[in-house]
Amino acid sequence: MDGIEHRTVRVNGINMHVAEQGEGPTILFLHGFPELWYTWRHQIQALSAQGYHCIAPDLRGYGDTDTPPSSTSYTCFHVVGDLVALIDSLGGEPVYLVAHDWGAMIGWYLCMFRPDKVRAYACMSVPYRPRHPKMKPIETMKMFFGEDYYMCRFQEVGVMEDEIKSFETAEVLKKILTDRTPGPPCLPKGDPFRLKALNGPLPLPSWLSEDDIKYNVDKLNEKGFTGGLNYYRALDLFSWSKASLMIIRPFSHYSALTPKKMNIFLTTINGI
Repeated sequence: MDGIEHRTVRVNGINMHVAEQGEGPTILFLHGFPELWYTWRHQIQALSAQGYHCIAPDLRGYGDTDTPPSSTSYTCFHVVGDLVALIDSLGGEPVYLVAHDWGAMIGWYLCMFRPDKVRAYACMSVPYRPRHPKMKPIETMKMFFGEDYYMCRFQEVGVMEDEIKSFETAEVLKKILTDRTPGPPCLPKGDPFRLKALNGPLPLPSWLSEDDIKYNVDKLNEKGFTGGLNYYRALDLFSWSKASLMIIRPFSHYSALTPKKMNIFLTTINGI
């Protein structure tokens, strides 16, 4: 797109692709699943014109950023580490943070672990959720929603990838991005996105074009869904388990084990 520049930054042991435009205070945009920096293209252009330096990475596992193979490389510590290194590469000044979906969850952890790196945070779709004191996330979701709940179905390596391969990537992506079925999102085995009964391609809403779908599909066909699914597979590692303590070292002077209170000011915007 006009004026948006692309480059690769070495962060936290991986190569991260970023798209950026403008000069001034930095706004850092974080995408969700299964998206890319491309989600924020309109905001990048609009806000860079208002005097901001806008930057949007492909998070680890997505697009043109490296994809570590193991799901244990997708904990909040790893992804926050990527973002801290990215911010430091820009000079280390705190950023305005804007995030959606999985990016929003990572955004909360960035605010908690490194409040010195964030000026303000605009979060979409995922409010702050403190960990349960006794139950891991996947165990909790199975208890409330059953084993077909989408986050539970994403856990076994290779299973969801194989089911997705039996459908056109474009139709899977359209379903994920546009589905408004009431109730908990459950994925029945064999037809997880309920595409078999469709007579022709899914219609698109006004905010999503075939060109948008194609851009994302080309990247997904090249890299696959595993990187994005690995975030869900690392959910239980977000708890303060003994294994996770080995990853806290980059944040040792902002210990994640120190009890904290967060003052959170929320404005609800209907429709997002």
